[in-house]
Amino acid sequence: MRVLKSFLIILALMLVAYLGVQVPGGRTLFGMVLPWLAFAIFVIFFVKKVIDWAKAPVPFRIPTTCGQENSLPWIKQNKLDCPSTTTGVLGRMFLEIFLFRTLFRNTQAKIDDGPKLSYLSSKYLWLFGLMFHYSFLIIVLRHMRLFTDPIPGFVHVLEFGDGFLQVGAPPLYITDLLFLTAVTFLFLRRVILPAIRYISLPADYFPLFLILAIGLTGVTMRYFVRVDVINVKTLVHGLVTFQAGAPLASIGDLFFVHLFLVTILMAYFPFSKLMHMGGVFLSPTRNLANNSRMVRHINPWNDPSIKPHAYASYEDEFREFMVGADIPVEKELEPKPAEETPAASE
Repeated sequence: MRVLKSFLIILALMLVAYLGVQVPGGRTLFGMVLPWLAFAIFVIFFVKKVIDWAKAPVPFRIPTTCGQENSLPWIKQNKLDCPSTTTGVLGRMFLEIFLFRTLFRNTQAKIDDGPKLSYLSSKYLWLFGLMFHYSFLIIVLRHMRLFTDPIPGFVHVLEFGDGFLQVGAPPLYITDLLFLTAVTFLFLRRVILPAIRYISLPADYFPLFLILAIGLTGVTMRYFVRVDVINVKTLVHGLVTFQAGAPLASIGDLFFVHLFLVTILMAYFPFSKLMHMGGVFLSPTRNLANNSRMVRHINPWNDPSIKPHAYASYEDEFREFMVGADIPVEKELEPKPAEETPAASE
């Protein structure tokens, strides 16, 4: 049901865009107003979430340690998995961001007969994850030809390298195939593997279906249902320069479905798990050095006006109440002096 609901939502969004451009003013709404609104939502809430993460206190050093820390001189330190210097942290972050090193080191646990626990390599997830992200990046960079005039030189280089096989006309881009293959794999993995399916939520399926629909509509426009590229570039250039007046009537309906899905992705991005794109830079488990034994880490958010309250003084203050509540104390309650009776005073 979680898969079906996400799938039906994507179909409904595509139908809304297809029918919406048929009504008067619909092309302006879906072609200009909604993309501007979605871009504003994306920028504002993306920046807000990053700022909130940056302002969150980190009172302790909590780097994830996957190797030998810096210890005795004759014990070799793992400087990437357990860095103790800024250089080591930068190296770890570089490999994490550009090569997904943590995902590469991922292992799969399996219980065999015996019972016996064994660990297997699951490099396939790292490979398809790398395929997905880099194909997505190259596709976005290739779309720069629609946003800029003149077209940057690196875009021509990417297009040449991406389509050097020259299969058909227009050339078949390698990243189109890799992108659709990787997204399909990530979806099937969540559906087929029982453990992954059990923990998957609609928030996991929805972005996969959304990204897959964006890719399929884009591939369809490039290879099967052609659109007026000149007017599309005029429209997109007007969007980035905040200028209206693009010839919307001559652009095919499928383009507005594709653009609306991209609009939904932009507006949904800051509120979804896709925000790991910005969060990876601010993860204290990755961007902190494991140097607790070399440098004393003092919490910078401690209020200097708040004096430390040791347990001994705390017990002195509340010992009577603690004894009355049968709470163990380190120092027994001092006996009260006996009250003098009238006869004794006489």
